[in-house]
Amino acid sequence: MIKDDFSLLDRLAEASAEAILPHFRRLSGVENKADDGFDPVTQADKAAEAALRAILASERPDDGILGEEFQNHAGSSGRTWIIDPIDGTRGFMIGLPVWGVLVALADASGPVLGMMSQPYVGERFLASPDGAFHVDRAGRRTPLATRPCASLDAAILTTTSPDGFTPEVIPRFAALARRCRMVRYGTDCYAYALLAAGHVDVVVEMGLKPFDIAPFVPIVEAAGGAITDFAGERIGPTLPHTFNGEAVAVGDASLLPAVLEVLNG
Repeated sequence: MIKDDFSLLDRLAEASAEAILPHFRRLSGVENKADDGFDPVTQADKAAEAALRAILASERPDDGILGEEFQNHAGSSGRTWIIDPIDGTRGFMIGLPVWGVLVALADASGPVLGMMSQPYVGERFLASPDGAFHVDRAGRRTPLATRPCASLDAAILTTTSPDGFTPEVIPRFAALARRCRMVRYGTDCYAYALLAAGHVDVVVEMGLKPFDIAPFVPIVEAAGGAITDFAGERIGPTLPHTFNGEAVAVGDASLLPAVLEVLNG
């Protein structure tokens, strides 16, 4: 069944691409979902999630669906598809290609399959029990592997924005950034994908929802990394039901204690 589910990811990627790409850099409008602040959603988000849900309803009618834009479907199989049609909508709005289509399949043990698809760039990052892989525009598949990095002073750190941290964590993240070789912002979902590919060493974020992180649990872990909350607890087993919004991903697991020590003051 998992093999068939993994093959289904290709259909989901293609359908979401067809729904999204006509709108990229051609947006006609943006809605704000937030009562306070700004939480954008575009017609591309809605069209892509509708396309994903239509395929899942047809091919996996007994599975649950947890998505960002529409009502959840409980299902009866004990399995849940977790989808974010466009992770990085703010970047999408201004034409930056750092957004991605996120899909995960979770069972009682947590996410077992994961995909980030970037149709404009033409690449996918995938994970199954057989490993983690990068697929390019030509369909060439290569294994993903994190890189060794045992010390903070050699590490490249990323986050989407420090604005996502609570007031007490902001100075701790700043301290972590000073300890690292370099810090980059605005990476959205690409940060985790690039960590799995061996280009980034640490990702730290707060305020996430299950659909923001679920695919990257199997992708990062199958590539050789680790992904936990700020207490060092593995995220995977609690998804999608319980999640506090914190994520710390490291390509080299030996780096995790040093990162957590700084983040926890």
